[in-house]
Amino acid sequence: MSRAELPRPDRKPLIALVERANRALQADMVRIAHLRGHPEVKPAHNSVFGTLSREGSRASDMAERVGITRQSMGEVVREMVGLDILEMRPDPEDRRAKLVTYSEHGLEVAADGYGHLVELEQRFTAEFGEAEYEIARDVLSRIVDLLDDWAAEEAGQEAVGE
Repeated sequence: MSRAELPRPDRKPLIALVERANRALQADMVRIAHLRGHPEVKPAHNSVFGTLSREGSRASDMAERVGITRQSMGEVVREMVGLDILEMRPDPEDRRAKLVTYSEHGLEVAADGYGHLVELEQRFTAEFGEAEYEIARDVLSRIVDLLDDWAAEEAGQEAVGE
């Protein structure tokens, strides 16, 4: 019995390029945090820094935005509470729920991180030129929008077919 051959793209797939860029950016954020005096920051903490609003967020909402389980986000949040980066308090809208907020120390860590993001944007603009960098950002944004639209269309078609 012969095995079916897997179709192979003739160049590195876009998903591989985007994943590699994401890993490089995530690693860079942690490296810079360490250089700026925050050795406690770990790669897993990026999921919190990327989703926690200044006013606070529920861990379950943050988990959904990142695409991980509530349990996984809960573990990261508890670790960051132990590192005095985050605090948890009752949610004023639902006393049964907890609201995750930055501690004073966490605000400093987050501010350094956001400052680095601004620096990265400036460096990428300098490297590629403003027009080319805006095209790259626009294309990535449009890819996200297209994939979301296609998924919604397919979900609508599945619902009609049921």
